[in-house]
Amino acid sequence: MCGSRLLIDVRTFFPRGEQVEQMREGKWVLLDARDQVLGRLATRAARILIGKDKPVYTPFHVSGDHVVIVNAEKVRVTGRKLEQKIYRRHSGYPGGLKEVSLKHRKQTRPAEVVRDAILGMLPKNRLRARLAKRLRIYAGEEHPHAAQKPVAAPAMQ
Repeated sequence: MCGSRLLIDVRTFFPRGEQVEQMREGKWVLLDARDQVLGRLATRAARILIGKDKPVYTPFHVSGDHVVIVNAEKVRVTGRKLEQKIYRRHSGYPGGLKEVSLKHRKQTRPAEVVRDAILGMLPKNRLRARLAKRLRIYAGEEHPHAAQKPVAAPAMQ
């Protein structure tokens, strides 16, 4: 084949018709946070929300599934993060800086700790708000989504 060019038809995949409808609906996945490391749980949940593992994944569509996380209060952190990690927010007024340690926030609002970790791993654009609506986090074992028949996520390797 010396001198001739091999023509290959390479096209970008875009989901159409019924594939887009399947992406919009999405299935429901249940993740148990009991004794899971916070960062690893967050990356797993973010991957499911975004839909990275699906063949119809498109970066600018909501192609992932709904995620329900239970036992958020029993999530683990490694190292000295409980004492050293600090959440900061500012009211916009002079002297309006508020700082809360991970230890205090985990005791008072454990679901928010998990939510912040997951949202930090989602794209920082309009898609993030739409993906965040598909995320439900509960501190305890109970959740009100039994009617959606959430499927337990396969065990991590």
